[in-house]
Amino acid sequence: MSNGTQGITEDDIANFLANTPGFFERHAELLGAVQLTSPHGQRAVSLQERQMEMLRDKVKGLEGKIIEMIRNGQDNLALADKLHRWTRSLLVTRSAAELPEVLVAGLMHEFMIPQAAVRVWRAAEEYAALPCARAVDDDVKSFASSLSVPYCGVNAGFEAAQWLSDPSTVLSLALIPLREAAAAPAFGLLVLGSPDPTRYSADMGTDFLVRVGDVASAALSQILPPS
Repeated sequence: MSNGTQGITEDDIANFLANTPGFFERHAELLGAVQLTSPHGQRAVSLQERQMEMLRDKVKGLEGKIIEMIRNGQDNLALADKLHRWTRSLLVTRSAAELPEVLVAGLMHEFMIPQAAVRVWRAAEEYAALPCARAVDDDVKSFASSLSVPYCGVNAGFEAAQWLSDPSTVLSLALIPLREAAAAPAFGLLVLGSPDPTRYSADMGTDFLVRVGDVASAALSQILPPS
């Protein structure tokens, strides 16, 4: 190696080429002479061919991201449609006494939830005979009030799981507190259960379940005594 090239690294060469855009204009013959190994085999390709392969790979990656964005958009639209239909079913229910049953049945139908139940422990006297107004342990009430966001995770023997039609088959749960206001104590609890242990996992997002809880809280506030 001559004295003029001692100490020159690949980074130095890369920086020189990046900062000397006219180099390949003055030495265009190098573009055709450079031979690289194709990532799709052991054959040698020119620099131009290698660039085209890199561009094709980049385009494929972008196409994949676009397809994923479209799919996510379609999924979100479908979810919004289901939430709309469920909310509408509550709005058109004339009898407040029918709201708990309509609410639970609609959730199970629209979102394919295997089991669901709701309890309200501050129901007005005229609604005290409803199934949703059955007695609830103080521990359940305290737990519901302690939830700042819905609980999602394994069915670890929660008392609220016993409200479901077949609690022995439920492996994962979503427990959604019902409140009249964000900082208010819970007046009820909505329970969603699934035999799939991954349906409601501890690491899943809860934004959608929070919206479900908001709609359910607004609907079931109609069976509470006047403030």
